[in-house]
Amino acid sequence: MFDLLSSVMASSARAWRGAAAFSGAKTKQPEQMLVLYDIEACPYCRLVREVLSELDLDALIYPCPVGGMRFRPDALDISGVSQFPLLLDLNTGDQLLESADIIDHLYKHYGNASRSASRGLRRQLAVSTSMAATAARSVGGVRGMNATPSISAQQPLELFSFEASPYSRPVRELLTELEIPYRLRNFAKSRWQEMGPPVVRSRWFPDAPITSPNRLRMRELTGRSQVPYLIDPNTGVSMFESVDIMVYLKDTYGSK
Repeated sequence: MFDLLSSVMASSARAWRGAAAFSGAKTKQPEQMLVLYDIEACPYCRLVREVLSELDLDALIYPCPVGGMRFRPDALDISGVSQFPLLLDLNTGDQLLESADIIDHLYKHYGNASRSASRGLRRQLAVSTSMAATAARSVGGVRGMNATPSISAQQPLELFSFEASPYSRPVRELLTELEIPYRLRNFAKSRWQEMGPPVVRSRWFPDAPITSPNRLRMRELTGRSQVPYLIDPNTGVSMFESVDIMVYLKDTYGSK
């Protein structure tokens, strides 16, 4: 319960940015998946992931926790510096480091080109509240920041999630600590009827149309609209519920 409460506090610190997606008509999906070298607990990485959620963009996440040796060396080879987030866009040939530059790039190529990353005082506020979100998850150590011994995954996992989801966050933190790459399938809410827990939609708005591609795919796969949902192509396991997913990840990829 305390873990859930601190995750809710982290989302609240950012005013639940990354919970709602813009209309699909305002976004353009890239032909090739975006690649993000990321640290879940990094305040600057969070700002980028929020925009990915809001634009309903998927990304291949390479976790680069402090002390990690699986993907951090690759990021250093690419950019020449150990700095995150690092975005690779194979569609445009761009590689970008600064979170504000990455956000500008995402808006320009895949969203509303008239929008841009916050600057000046708004930027300072965004960074400070993102730091507060990290602090909310720091009791007993910063979650999603430091590497822990693990077994590598041959293929990236697949995670349906959205940035502000209090239930998805602990799973992303653990994936980061274990240095397990995953395809992030963003699942932000695209209609007001989807706000709140899944039971609200199923009880009060069962006939409301589903517009998000990932929500449509999950409904076809499972008949449900709930995150987190993990698919592991290495073992054939698919599962809901953050607690169960975390037990599975520790049992499968944690150091024996």
